[in-house]
Amino acid sequence: MAESKATTQPTAESKFPSEMIDLPSGGKLYPKGSPLRSGKIEIKYMTAREEDILTSQNLIKKGLVIDSLLNALIVDKSINVKDLFLGDKNAIMVAARILAYGPEYTVEMSSPVSGDRKTHTFNLSELDYKSLPDDIKYDKNEFSYKLPFSGLDITYKILNGIDEDNIEKELKALDKIGTSKEITTRLKKAVISINGETDAAVINAGVENMIARDSLAFRKEITRITPDILLEQTIEMEGEEVTVDIPMAASFFWPT
Repeated sequence: MAESKATTQPTAESKFPSEMIDLPSGGKLYPKGSPLRSGKIEIKYMTAREEDILTSQNLIKKGLVIDSLLNALIVDKSINVKDLFLGDKNAIMVAARILAYGPEYTVEMSSPVSGDRKTHTFNLSELDYKSLPDDIKYDKNEFSYKLPFSGLDITYKILNGIDEDNIEKELKALDKIGTSKEITTRLKKAVISINGETDAAVINAGVENMIARDSLAFRKEITRITPDILLEQTIEMEGEEVTVDIPMAASFFWPT
């Protein structure tokens, strides 16, 4: 998943061993001129300084600890973790964990066979990137989809960290007034146009009035084409081979 990169003539910013990490997106969804367009990102090995970030109670309470950690590990300081698509961020997070503490990740989980609590050690270095569909052209962050029931033509994008932050803020504001609109809020951020109309009022009305079967199909299509690392593994548990989602427990970055 990562390839070694020799570092010569260390500078203040680059005096620790580092690795080049391949991005699940291949970099093609980022704007031309962005350093992420190469499809790779350089991260340094974690040091005790970054471990201080992981133990910062202030960052943990604010929910900023992982973003702060990844920003500290990314060598190119023109890149902010908020610029990343979620799948690329997930891949960097896994790579950072492997470089810091090794690929072995031991976690307690519910057995899909018996339902009992079991301890299992996953090998994070064996995780694969999601295979991207051949029918989608990944040259920029703009995609087309025809809703199967209404026949409306949708142009949409894959959300990045900035979009996710804005969605979280809107959802928190809605929650304060007792309203939950997670599905429509997320779709409004993703949709660029409906039948060629880019006006925000048209998009908002189109999303809110989208037939449920169209909404479900659209969300499945977004998931289908979104680059990511597959956080699942086939393991043997209680004498059976089962494919399980890897739990993101505290021991992921706090193995002790």
